Amino acid sequence: MQATFPLSIYRADLARIVVSVFQTMLELEITATETAGAPAADGLTAAVYFAGAWKGAVLLECTRPQAFEFTHRLMAIDAPEAINDDVRDALGELANMLAGNLKSVLPHGIGLSMPSVVEGTDYSLRVCGGSLIDRMAFTGELGVVWVTVLEMLGEA
Repeated sequence: MQATFPLSIYRADLARIVVSVFQTMLELEITATETAGAPAADGLTAAVYFAGAWKGAVLLECTRPQAFEFTHRLMAIDAPEAINDDVRDALGELANMLAGNLKSVLPHGIGLSMPSVVEGTDYSLRVCGGSLIDRMAFTGELGVVWVTVLEMLGEA
């Protein structure tokens, strides 16, 4: 039987995790915000999936310039000028860190997938069987980034 996601503690934990990962790994101060709008149409999305006692996914969405700066800060290299394997690896690793830390508040026995990164112009990513639990915006000196948590419904 699939466990229920702990909605009552989830939002505060997710915000704490995102702020901590960005501060520790990127030396970026960000805060949760109630901004209106949506992620950029020409951005990137990194995803990590949960499987086991609870099934779902965590998505990190950002703009290309943000992805380039995250890569620079995470890998201590010059900021890329185009999407390349370093950018994909950096975003995948950030999503993996978010998912790994979020795993600590989920039921025991959950595994993580390898990260995946989607890029392009005006794309959409649909996690089949996924139901939106929450989408949170975080803002800092580089603008707004989005973190989304989805729950898989049924026996998907």
